[in-house]
Amino acid sequence: MTENFTVFSPEGMEPDAGAVEQMENVMRDERAVKGALMADHHKGYSMPIGGVVAYEDAVSPTGVGFDIGCGNKAVRTNLNFVDFLGKGVEARRWDDPQVTAKMINTFKPFMRMIQKKVAFGLGRSSDERVDHELFDDEIWKDISDAFGPDLRRKAQDQLGTVGSGNHYVDLLVDEGDGQIWIANHFGSRGLGHTIASGFMAKAAGKDFTDRIPESEEAVVLPTDEGLGTFYIAAMTLAGQYAYAGRDYVADQVLSILGAESTFEVHNHHNFAWLENGLWVVRKGATPLTPAPAFIGGSMGDVSVIVRGQIFSHEGGWDTDNVEDIGNLGSAPHGAGRVMSRTKAAGKFRKFWICPNRNCGLIRERAEANKPASVGSRCPHCKIVLRKVRMRDTSDALIDWDFTRQSLAQQGITVLGAGADEAPGVYKNLSEVLAAHANIEVMHTLRPLGVVMAGEDTRDPYKD
Repeated sequence: MTENFTVFSPEGMEPDAGAVEQMENVMRDERAVKGALMADHHKGYSMPIGGVVAYEDAVSPTGVGFDIGCGNKAVRTNLNFVDFLGKGVEARRWDDPQVTAKMINTFKPFMRMIQKKVAFGLGRSSDERVDHELFDDEIWKDISDAFGPDLRRKAQDQLGTVGSGNHYVDLLVDEGDGQIWIANHFGSRGLGHTIASGFMAKAAGKDFTDRIPESEEAVVLPTDEGLGTFYIAAMTLAGQYAYAGRDYVADQVLSILGAESTFEVHNHHNFAWLENGLWVVRKGATPLTPAPAFIGGSMGDVSVIVRGQIFSHEGGWDTDNVEDIGNLGSAPHGAGRVMSRTKAAGKFRKFWICPNRNCGLIRERAEANKPASVGSRCPHCKIVLRKVRMRDTSDALIDWDFTRQSLAQQGITVLGAGADEAPGVYKNLSEVLAAHANIEVMHTLRPLGVVMAGEDTRDPYKD
């Protein structure tokens, strides 16, 4: 327990010093009543990921972050594991090589279809224009006046796109009853990023469309003044947009599977909620109530459906309320990073590459004594070399090829992604959850397949 905020960490693991320092800075604002760091916390932009702050008569755009409304939707389908692999398989161990090989052969074609149908990647537009009633909201007039009419058009184009970074679409199986689940993770895309950036600029005395340097200082807006109320309205719209996008992608995957939804869980973890008279800002933190919520693990770890509870003195769980143990009615949103993307996958550098994929001289580091220049030709193919920006994996801590092989041996299909999202860069989700005494796990979901954007795709829509 720090002076005015509680820090949760997995047993035996020290809190992230950078995240704690960020939280201390955020909590210096006199309107910040109390705060908490979830057990998956790590350093973010201004306010740490896994941070929760309750403000009195104020809301923080930097607290909510750039990816307004980032969250998860999970759908339990009417399909079972045995519908794909046949009766009798469910009784065998999932680490049986024959079973895991059959899992790859069975589910990989579906993951390929998901990869082809769903729009992943940076700046992509959906192949299909998605009509939605949220585009009729009157707030669009104010947003267009502030940001220009192009933002609405971009939002329409990007609705139903997943993006990159740590955003994904998963197929999972319930370890309890074998039911197949769908899950996705992303937020409000360019809409939320533009809104967040605009309000940060406006708070600094600039126009909504101006770009300003990133700063560690928190932006906090009074909720009884015009800019604060406008932000809440714009944030709410971005949250509705994120819900609509995740609904659309979940329906796409249901169609690919030929399945129906039997139960759904849908929650933000980057947002601000008015709770008990305070604006509770969560960045990478899940609201914890008696209602079910989804928390995702890494691509090699389980994900869970949880709810908040307190233990009754008479024995058993009391689902009528959630005890406040200093976590402000909040839970982690995932496993939490323990390694930066650069350490995991290597730094981006400039390379000269031969356009011929079959060439033995594939790449050459551009900055090493300038071995090539404009117009230089491959000594083997005599083709003009091309200068590209790629990851230098020579100092990477994660062996991505080995990781993919290990995941395949577990029966997990991974398409896209890269070393920066490997299981080794994340904490163990079960240990993270164990640090919070008032979380009940309702369903434990094992990954069958994961689709993400390509490993070298950069996403400016920060979460």
